[in-house]
Amino acid sequence: MNSHLAIVIAIIGVAVIFDYINGFHDAANSVATIVSTRVLTPRVAVAWAAFFNFVAFAVFPLHVANAIGKEIVDPAMVDNALIVGALSGAIVWNLLTWWWGLPSSSSHALVGGLIGAAIAKGGFGVLYYGLPRLTQTAVFIVVSPMLGMLTAGALMVGVAWLFRRATPGKVDHWFRRLQLVSAAAFSISHGGNDAQKTMGIITVLLYSNGYLGGNFHVPLWVAFMCYAAMGLGTLSGGWRIVRTMGMRLTELKPFGGFCAETGGSAAIFLATGLGIPVSTTHTITGGIVGVGLVNKPGGVRWGVALRILWAWLFTIQASALIGAISYLLLHLAGM
Repeated sequence: MNSHLAIVIAIIGVAVIFDYINGFHDAANSVATIVSTRVLTPRVAVAWAAFFNFVAFAVFPLHVANAIGKEIVDPAMVDNALIVGALSGAIVWNLLTWWWGLPSSSSHALVGGLIGAAIAKGGFGVLYYGLPRLTQTAVFIVVSPMLGMLTAGALMVGVAWLFRRATPGKVDHWFRRLQLVSAAAFSISHGGNDAQKTMGIITVLLYSNGYLGGNFHVPLWVAFMCYAAMGLGTLSGGWRIVRTMGMRLTELKPFGGFCAETGGSAAIFLATGLGIPVSTTHTITGGIVGVGLVNKPGGVRWGVALRILWAWLFTIQASALIGAISYLLLHLAGM
């Protein structure tokens, strides 16, 4: 094996590590509601979520992977140092927010790392290339949690009216089963949007090193590897964030958990179909808050919500800064 190929394989390994970290960092998105409602135990819940993360392989076209790979940074300026810088920004920020127990966005951490490394290489002018996609991503920072919140809230109102004559025991019995379906749908949407971001990074790396040619496309083995890494990461769990999302933000019952997951997954399915990299973290948080507002507005712990909001606001900037510093250090080292 020549040294050039070894470097590329090593960088792919770093990307897979990011995908794995993304899985356990964002495991809370998929399992927090179903764990907090006690429909599934934590161990069974992460296995359920990991399986449906991987099922996304057969569900979604790779629009998000294409967006990350060729529509944010000009593929012609991508090199190994830029890719490693981008991944470093995302990985470091993910690990910090995991340690702090904050459900930040792995998606926006990767976009931020990519932006920071690109700016360090080519200056702020590089942002004009990806301005349409960056604008969509910025808009959906607000739209995805709002859509999750409004959809979940509307479902709460509609389902409560539909089951208004049923006894609480029957409602709980039915929705404990229905929540298995909504949790599966959310895990599929999570895998479909988040795993594709790493596919885009690996694919543009292969193109920039001459191992792929022709029109931009994601090889099947890259897609399979990224979905598998995401599922394994989810299987590892991220219990600090599970506690924040499912137990500290508001009190949930199976009825509310179903509405939060269904509202969140609907928003992410829409964004994935449009090829927009969104935050599953933001979206499910919006869904949970929407359920809390309808169920018991005073029961939403706004202090916790505010901490989450601060993490959202600083994710792209923080990961961009780390990505830029990482790129400059790698460039100085001669990479």
